[in-house]
Amino acid sequence: MVCPFDRAQALELRLREQAIAAQLATVQPTGPSRTHCQDCDGPIPEARQALGGKTRCTPCQSTFEQGQRR
Repeated sequence: MVCPFDRAQALELRLREQAIAAQLATVQPTGPSRTHCQDCDGPIPEARQALGGKTRCTPCQSTFEQGQRR
């Protein structure tokens, strides 16, 4: 007999792996980052710029991503 907790754990693992695979499949921006946000014209922190291909500050990127999920 299969324990319901084992089934729940297996389901969670499968969903997590699917979410990670979906994120890795998306196109990630590359190249140099902007120094100022394309939306609010505020400065993009140097640590964020170092990631490459960043065009928005963190608050504007969060707002942008929330808009895509709806």
